[in-house]
Amino acid sequence: MNTFGRILLGTTALGAATVGYAAGIERLRFTLRHATLPVLPENARPLRILHISDLHMTPNQLKKQRWVADLARLEPDLVINTGDNLAHAKAVPTVMRALGPLLDFPGMFVFGSNDYYAPKPKNPFRYLIPAHKAKRVHGTQLPWRDLRAAMTERGWQDLTHLRHTVTVAGVTVTAAGVDDPHLKRDRYQKIAGRPGPQTQLSIGVTHSPEPRILDAFAQDDYDLVLAGHTHGGQLCVPFYGALVTNCGLDRKRVKGPSRWGEKMWLHVSAGLGTSPYAPVRFACLPEASLLTLVPRSEEVSAKGTDAQAPTRFGAGADMR
Repeated sequence: MNTFGRILLGTTALGAATVGYAAGIERLRFTLRHATLPVLPENARPLRILHISDLHMTPNQLKKQRWVADLARLEPDLVINTGDNLAHAKAVPTVMRALGPLLDFPGMFVFGSNDYYAPKPKNPFRYLIPAHKAKRVHGTQLPWRDLRAAMTERGWQDLTHLRHTVTVAGVTVTAAGVDDPHLKRDRYQKIAGRPGPQTQLSIGVTHSPEPRILDAFAQDDYDLVLAGHTHGGQLCVPFYGALVTNCGLDRKRVKGPSRWGEKMWLHVSAGLGTSPYAPVRFACLPEASLLTLVPRSEEVSAKGTDAQAPTRFGAGADMR
C-alpha cells in the first residue's frame, strides 16, 4: 500500500471511530453540570434550581428516562424546563415517567419547536448551516396539549406569555416566559414590564436564547434568564468550541452561564437529547444543570465556580 493509500485508510478509520464515539458513547453520557450565580438579595439563603432542557424523548429511551427521574434525589427548590421534550407522537407517557418524581417539586416550563412539531429526516450537514439561512421544514404536529395538561395537573406552571409569582425557600420569585422565538411565536409584549416591588428574584424563561428576547428581559431588569435549544453546539471542536448555535446567540454563550448586559445573567443548557435523525454529540456532553443561586455580594467568589466542569451523576451516568 502506498503512502496515499495509508493516509486515506487512516483518515477513514479515524472518521468512523469518531462517528461511532459521537453516536454510541458521548450522546449517552448523561451528566450533571453545576453553576453558582450571584443573583439573590443580601442575606437570602442559597436557592437551588434544576434546569432541564431538550429531552427530545422517544418511547424507547428508557435509560434516559430513568436517569432524569433519578435527579429528584437532588431535592431542588425549583425545577425549570425550557422545552423540546418530545421527539415522537407517542412520547408523552415516556416524558411523564422521566419527569414524574420531579413534578413533586415546584416547577415551571415553556415549550420549544420540537414540542409542537416532530423532527423530519434531513441532511445532517444542514445542522452546520446558520439558523437564519436554513429553510425550516415542520414535521407532523405533536401532542403538546396533552403534555401541557399532564404537567399542569401535577402542579407545574406553564409560563407561555404569562407571569407567575411564587415563594420558594423563603425567596419571592417572579418568573415570566415566552413561546418559542425559534418559531417566531414569541409575543414579549404580553409580559413586558418590570417585576413588582415585592419580587426578590426575577427569572425569564425561553426555549431559544434569541438576542431580541434576552435584550427585552434585560431592559425589564430581570436577574436571570434560562434557555435551551442550542444543544451546546452538539458538535464541538476541542479548544475551539461550538461550530454553530442554531440561533442568533454567539458561540461563546452556547452553553453554561454568562453575563447579558450589566446586571442580568443568562444560563443556556446544552440539553439531554438530540434529534432522532442526528443522534450524535461530540465534545459536548448531554446535561442537566443544578444552579445554586447566592446573594449578589458573593459575586467575586462565585466567578470561580460559575463554569465548573460537569460531574457525573448517579449510577446510570453511562447508560447505553
